[in-house]
Amino acid sequence: MNHASQTPRHVPVLLTRADEILGPALVSGGVLIDATLGLGGHAEYFLRTYPEIRLIGLDRDTEALRLAGARLAPFEDRITLVHTRYDGIADALESAGLPPTDSVRAILMDLGVSSMQLDEAERGFAYSVDAPLDMRMDPTAELTAADVLNTYSHGELARVLKTYGEERFAGRIASEVLKRRQQRPFTTSAQLVELLYDAIPAATRRTGGHPAKRTFQALRVEVNKELESLESALPAALDALEVGGRIVVMSYQSLEDKVVKQVLARRSASRTPVDLPVELPGMGPEFAVLTRGAEKASAQEIEENPRAAPVRMRAAERIQEAG
Repeated sequence: MNHASQTPRHVPVLLTRADEILGPALVSGGVLIDATLGLGGHAEYFLRTYPEIRLIGLDRDTEALRLAGARLAPFEDRITLVHTRYDGIADALESAGLPPTDSVRAILMDLGVSSMQLDEAERGFAYSVDAPLDMRMDPTAELTAADVLNTYSHGELARVLKTYGEERFAGRIASEVLKRRQQRPFTTSAQLVELLYDAIPAATRRTGGHPAKRTFQALRVEVNKELESLESALPAALDALEVGGRIVVMSYQSLEDKVVKQVLARRSASRTPVDLPVELPGMGPEFAVLTRGAEKASAQEIEENPRAAPVRMRAAERIQEAG
């Protein structure tokens, strides 16, 4: 696969809206963290549009970092690329010589699996092609989707499928996995898709999209510890912003969006005890939410870029330092 030829075709999701929100914080320069660098589409746009900014790009995928580094080479004196998950923001700032709090003007988090990872069949993220059951966003990590299917107990597997995939038939699927892996370990996505067609009732298969969608999502989230990373990454990201700094988070599944919504709600609430009649000095909200609920891509953007269909964007601005 010729990655170089594919890079220009990568379409960043909600780019215009992200610029509308983050741009006011970047017009006079400062640090932008792209916590999910991917192929660098968003990063390239912001570096070109705001020539005074410095970018710190994070990604757990070494191949993504290599490709993004090549794409962003014209800006090499303004970028620092770090191999880490997005919950490594504090360490990334330290490696760039910056304090982990109150030092960043803008943060972009474009969650979920990247276009590159979906397009590379051998990574095993897509259920539409037969491939090894890998699903690691970081190829240097140890746990694979095959490991989950071949070693987890019935209870552990059912919990993963129900919690991370919201799969109604989690118990039935887990039972079938344990039965089949005794005969032959799971190694390819085709084995799993075949099992899912057998385990999920026909009436259910005819509605709600591909029957493998929820299970593949659950395995991916488990393999990459996505929700755990997000739950620790968001507070660190918010702490890193200086007053006037802004954050945009794009989620692609309801579990991610729920975490983002809850964290932003906590940080945008008053810290004055509820039984006091007036706001205590320094105890007002740290953040102001900039979006009404979760914003979605327009019909036109979805038509041009179908991968934008599930996106949910939330954003906030820091209005006060922590008390």
